Order: sequence, then structure tokens, then C-alpha cells
Amino acid sequence: MSDNPITLFEAWYAEARQTEINDSNAVALATADGQGRPSVRMVLLKGHGPDGFVIYTNRESRKAGELTANAHAALLFHWKSLRRQVRIEGRVSLVSDAESDAYFATRGRDSQLGAWASEQSRPLDTRDTFERRFAEAQARFEGGDVPRPPHWGGYRIAPDRIELWQDREHRLHERRLFVRDGEGWTEGLLFP
Repeated sequence: MSDNPITLFEAWYAEARQTEINDSNAVALATADGQGRPSVRMVLLKGHGPDGFVIYTNRESRKAGELTANAHAALLFHWKSLRRQVRIEGRVSLVSDAESDAYFATRGRDSQLGAWASEQSRPLDTRDTFERRFAEAQARFEGGDVPRPPHWGGYRIAPDRIELWQDREHRLHERRLFVRDGEGWTEGLLFP
């Protein structure tokens, strides 16, 4: 078995892509504001590698404000079909404009238009307002490509800690903890 948590994550993630019925890339993102008040929501993982785990969002949303105020976050993957979870904690940084542009170009057109129409996390008076804004975005970009809005982009969580949890009978679970140590990792076990 590998002693590199990124390699282990990639193997588990590949299995989850085959076994999870919906959204194997769904991950709970936990943030905290400048006063330490926590918040958590589900997002979709859109990239990963040795340098971190990437998500995308409106950079004027609540989560973005919290990531700006406190550049640390936690991720939790739970793959029920595999009876596994992965916990990741680390420092957050912005993804480059070029990387954000490249990912945005792969999104479906309606998702691209929705990024222009939505003032994510802000109060909305009626659904009609959002639908009107979406129609306006459709008209604005009709017949052409939809560029990435300047307020939309990615965040990378560079892991300092990664825990791989495997369910076992009678709650005798296996928990492997990896902690960043310079360029490598130290590994240990945790009681279930």
C-alpha cells in the first residue's frame, strides 16, 4: 500500500467514480469567517493533484468571502458505496486566471450563463428576477462564446493533513492520518 496520500486518494477516487451513483466528485467544503464562525456546503471537485484540490465558484459568494477572511478550509468526501471517507485540511489560494478560463470553457452553456446571471449567496426577491437575469445573459451572448465572468474562478486547497477512513465491522474502523512534513508526509494511525 502506498505511503503517499495523494496516490491513495487517486485510487479511492477512481473507485468512487465507478461505484457512486451520483456525483462521486461531491465534497463538503468547510470554511470559517474572520471570527471563526464555521460554515459548510457541498461543492464539486474539479481538479486535484500533488499541489491540491480545486473547486470553482463565484468569488463574491459567502464561501469566497470566508476563504478571503480565513484562507484555511477542510474538505470531506464520503463515498457510501465504498464505506470510505477522506478528510483534507489545508491552506487556500486562488487558481490562476488561465486555469479558471480553461475550466470555464468546458462548462455547459447554461452553466456559463448562470454564472453571469447569479449574484450567488445574495438575497433574491423572486425566482422571476433570476430567470429574467438568465434570459438577459442569453440575449447578451447569443451567437457567441460566453466568457468567464471576472468575479468567477477557482480555489485550490493545498493539503496539510489528509485522513483516509475505511469502515470496518463493529465500528473497528481504520483511520490513516498523513501530515505534511516539508516536501513529504508523515503517516500515523488514529483510534476509531
